[in-house]
Amino acid sequence: MESTTPQKFYGLDHLRALAISYVLLFHYFILSDGQPEWLPGFAKFGWSGVDLFFVLSGFLISSQLFAQIKLGINISWSSFFIKRFFRIIPAYLFTLLLYYTFIQFREKESLPPLWKFLTFTQNLGLNLKDYGTFSHAWSLCVEEHFYLLLPVTLIVLKATNLFKKSYWLLLALFLLGFALRNYSYNALYLPKSAYSDSWMYWYKYVYYPTYNRLDGLLTGVAIAGLYNFMPAYWNRISQYGNQTIIVSLLILTGGYFLCYHQSTYNASVYGFTLVSIGYGFMMMGAISPSSFLYQWKSKMTTFTAGLSYSIYLTHKGVINVIQNALEGFEISSNLMFLLCILACVTFAYIVNIIIEKPFIKLGRRIVSRDLK
Repeated sequence: MESTTPQKFYGLDHLRALAISYVLLFHYFILSDGQPEWLPGFAKFGWSGVDLFFVLSGFLISSQLFAQIKLGINISWSSFFIKRFFRIIPAYLFTLLLYYTFIQFREKESLPPLWKFLTFTQNLGLNLKDYGTFSHAWSLCVEEHFYLLLPVTLIVLKATNLFKKSYWLLLALFLLGFALRNYSYNALYLPKSAYSDSWMYWYKYVYYPTYNRLDGLLTGVAIAGLYNFMPAYWNRISQYGNQTIIVSLLILTGGYFLCYHQSTYNASVYGFTLVSIGYGFMMMGAISPSSFLYQWKSKMTTFTAGLSYSIYLTHKGVINVIQNALEGFEISSNLMFLLCILACVTFAYIVNIIIEKPFIKLGRRIVSRDLK
């Protein structure tokens, strides 16, 4: 959910706005028991917004590091982690404070142990049925693991002079993902698939673990490598930006139907990869100067993209508070939906102004001082 790019790509703002909007709609129809009636059919695929975030993060984070490697600059890992810390942790801790302090903020009954949130291990072995509150923090765990694994991997590749062959590692990790999801599905989920709460085991063993959900991040890294290290090839591809977006929509349509019933074998093993590749093509189109997404500048999507992290963290809690506060009033489902969305954006704007931006600036000052 990172917002800093090597250069300003307005197309990525559109995609970030799309990702958070899709996730917000998906969670809203779950929390509202399928209301308004028109929403579930439209928002059913909204879970994939997280995969779009993964593709964006994989591209943005690795592009920053690849650009320095390409120029022969020694990467300051302390600067990298300081920026990540002040970008992610303050708003995250504030949201945890809300969840553990105000019961009204909890969309479900129980929270996992605090240590799981603080160590970013909440997504491993998550019992969604009994500890489903703030469950959407699972994706932050995946991203934090990525922030740790990527630098270590790059250090090893550089130290062993294997960086130019790293595309083989990417391919191996993609294939490993298929193998791990196949094992998770057949060995861990299927024995419990006859249980009345089998859905919980599917999320626990297939959907949430980091090792099953690296496809989006790896797709972003692969595109960053193409963008930074194969400029001639990238220039040829970028001439077909709009066509690339059309290809992405066709792939995502296939992903929609493949994953319509998420807990099937094909959806569990191959669905995340197909969706990630689809969003990867969409992102390639968004950073291609020939595409309409690259050329289109929108204050609305830039505003929404800037709030995406705060919205993601707090939206479930805000929706729960608003729904409970207005429960006794005769309000139409459409009006309730509109009020909840407005409240989510407003609260996220406050968090962005009071917490996100000041700490991001503080992180940049610390990095600038260290560089000097």
